[in-house]
Amino acid sequence: MTTEITFLSRGTQCAAWHLPARVNTLAGSAGRPAVVMAHGFACTRDSGLLGYAEAFADAGIDTLLFDYRGFGASEGTPRQDVSFRRQRQDYHAAVAAARRLPGVDPDRIIVWGTSYSGGHVLAVAAQDPRIAAVISMTPATDGLVTLAHAARRGGIGHLARAISHLGLDVVRALARRTPHHVPVFGLPGSAAMIITTAESIDAITSIAGPTWRNEVCARTALEIGLNRPTTFAGRVSCPVLFQVGSIDSIAPPAAARRSAEKVESGAQLLEYPIDHFDVYEGPWQKQAVGDQLRFLSEILTSQPMPDHERHSPAVG
Repeated sequence: MTTEITFLSRGTQCAAWHLPARVNTLAGSAGRPAVVMAHGFACTRDSGLLGYAEAFADAGIDTLLFDYRGFGASEGTPRQDVSFRRQRQDYHAAVAAARRLPGVDPDRIIVWGTSYSGGHVLAVAAQDPRIAAVISMTPATDGLVTLAHAARRGGIGHLARAISHLGLDVVRALARRTPHHVPVFGLPGSAAMIITTAESIDAITSIAGPTWRNEVCARTALEIGLNRPTTFAGRVSCPVLFQVGSIDSIAPPAAARRSAEKVESGAQLLEYPIDHFDVYEGPWQKQAVGDQLRFLSEILTSQPMPDHERHSPAVG
């Protein structure tokens, strides 16, 4: 059963789904473990994440799946404004809410992220030593590298368009007018924040939920290069699972590998021969969630999942 709940982040109400554990396999004397999860960049909880949350609940792990302030069913203005600082604040508030859930062990909270949030969870775990584990899937861990990659992909024309739209949005913000939005994803030649292929856009729209909007405040471009969660990786002391797409066209895999090398506790790094959006449905989703469950089983119990129950090994 999925329950709609809310929690406050800096005084603003965030919407979340709570999926209670459906078995008590992983319950301890202090309660059950819980996963706190949110989507990447400008995506919403109803876009390709519920399959992961359901799998955790089936395995005996409570799950809190939330929308950031200004996105989806959460309150907050301006709408569609991506701020990595605010999104990390929302993660901390969601973790606090998960610790208050009935029957949840407050010291067995796992933070789960994908794409942009795959970087957030590194920063959150570095700032909260009570976090029990981190799952970082197809993560964007270094905004400078991501910006350089985007510039090469979109060319000088894309950079010029981005600066033009950014300037317009900043002027509107200073004048306290409604934000100027640009598409999040688009084809080469468009004003989109992220230039990608027709195949990737098809993949995005196939998982998009009813609250997702393909638009973001143009001012977001100012922050991307400042978002460098890789600088927090060396301060993470809990177990970390990195799941990297070796042909990821949006989140450069080399940056994720470097972040994994920095983790003090020694991160597990799994690579798959996939692009950025292949992990949200189909066989690679099953592979990714199976590897996540194995990772959590080995952390949360003294009895690792038997070999015959594991999915086939990932490439890399």
